Amino acid sequence: MLLSLATLIFSLLDGFLLFNVLYLLVFAVAGHRRAPQPLPAATGQPRRMCVLMPAYRADAVIRETAPVAVAHQYAGSADVHVVADGLAPATVQALRQDGAGVIEVGFAKSTKGKALLAALTELPRGAYDVAVILDVDNEMAPGFLAQVNDAFAVGYRVVQSHRTAKNLDSPFAVLDACNEEINNHIFRLGHARLGMSSALIGSGMAFEYDYLHQLLQDIGDTPGEDKEVDFRVLRDGVKIAYLADALVYDEKIPNASVFANQRTRWLATQLEFLVKYFGEGLRQLGRGNFEFFDKILQSLLLPRVLLLGTLTLLLGLSLLLPVEPGPGFWLALLLGTGAALLLALPARLYTRQVGRAVLHLPLALGAMVLALLQLKKAKSSFMPTPHAPAAPAPGHRPS
Repeated sequence: MLLSLATLIFSLLDGFLLFNVLYLLVFAVAGHRRAPQPLPAATGQPRRMCVLMPAYRADAVIRETAPVAVAHQYAGSADVHVVADGLAPATVQALRQDGAGVIEVGFAKSTKGKALLAALTELPRGAYDVAVILDVDNEMAPGFLAQVNDAFAVGYRVVQSHRTAKNLDSPFAVLDACNEEINNHIFRLGHARLGMSSALIGSGMAFEYDYLHQLLQDIGDTPGEDKEVDFRVLRDGVKIAYLADALVYDEKIPNASVFANQRTRWLATQLEFLVKYFGEGLRQLGRGNFEFFDKILQSLLLPRVLLLGTLTLLLGLSLLLPVEPGPGFWLALLLGTGAALLLALPARLYTRQVGRAVLHLPLALGAMVLALLQLKKAKSSFMPTPHAPAAPAPGHRPS
């Protein structure tokens, strides 16, 4: 009985897991293709920028980051607007004194998508050319808005910047930073080097101002507004550019508890959009829109910690049970996954600090299992990632 069950499980998983590993490998290798020529510097009048920072009950952090955004050097007009959801009156007053606009919102069920739509509805139409979206903890690197302006000058309507770690002050922050850079390489850089659209990531994004207002219509209560916008942009046939050298610094998670909370929300969002758009993905593929279908393929991918854990478990079982495929198959997939991750990890993260953080992967796997068990919770709760003021990463000097 046990042998028959193992045979069934192995036969169901081998093709799916092979797809996971090959997808990661293809785009990990593609990310090492020769870079195209950099974008030319824009000429003429710089575009008018609107920097939107949704802040949900994050008073301490937004008091630090909003003034940094206001002080960002840009040759054109750039206004920073904090979308205040649950901020204290004293925080709102201080933000306005620091030069940020504040748009106060309140919802029975808060989501970033609804906050952004409310802000764009309140702000005057035609006042800006480009909307930039930052998370509450984000800080733009010097020259960021100028690089965004260069991208829009050559005709892009949607761009995703390179979001990178602001802090590496705990093992889980280091793991989160590595995960971010692997995602950047596979889902943004690798895709861009093959002429495909970058995946959006939720912040460090910039949109043609009026187009963003259009994209956010009827955004609803989804906590995955970036995924919804991603699908809508690709359905429109609009290319999403990746600005690999335009950096936005992002706070990384401090511990396993926050990791589990964050991954619960991400897994719920991934499942939500797989179910919602799977049928349309097949129809779009029939119309030649492979970019949209590729987004469905991304929704089918296992989180990499779960992929590593699953392959390790199956390798162990194959050594104990005489079923096909045998240990060689699972070992090859495990090595292929490792190769893809190493290819996608930037050389600057090949450090002892990262090596020590890797020892915490079993804890991360446990947190992922916990996230799977909490998926129902994500449907009824906003589950925001908690933020705390963080020291800048070494070498980071915000403008």
